[in-house]
Amino acid sequence: MRRLQLFVVLGVFALTAAPNLSRALLAQSKPEIQYQVLSPWAEVDPVPLRGISPRVDNLAGKKIGLFVNYKRAARPIGLSLEKRLKSMYPGSEIRFFYSPDWNVVETETRNREKFTVWARESDAVILLVGD
Repeated sequence: MRRLQLFVVLGVFALTAAPNLSRALLAQSKPEIQYQVLSPWAEVDPVPLRGISPRVDNLAGKKIGLFVNYKRAARPIGLSLEKRLKSMYPGSEIRFFYSPDWNVVETETRNREKFTVWARESDAVILLVGD
C-alpha cells in the first residue's frame, strides 16, 4: 500500500512539475549553434592511377623471376620452387634475385640498378619470404 501511495505522489509531482520545467527550459535563451560543412572528398593526386601489370596466362616459355629475400629459409624454398617450375614448364627460364638486405631499393645504388634490370627482364615474378 505504501508503494502505491509513493507512486501516486511521484506521478502527481511529475505532472505538476513537467509543464513548469518545460516552460523554464524554453525560456532560456538558446545559443546559436553553427556547423561547418566539410567535403568528404580528399584532394586529388595529380598522378593518374595505373592498373596492375597484366597477368600472364601461362608460364611456358616465360622468364620467371624468383625474388629471394635475406631470410634463412628463402634460398631452400627458391631452389625447391625452381625444380618444380622447371619440371612443370621445361621451356621456361628461371632467374633469381637474391636480396642481401631487407630493403633492396634503398640500400645501394648497384643493387637498385641490378634489381631494376632483373625485374624488367622477367615476364613474371614470384616473391619468396623465408619466414
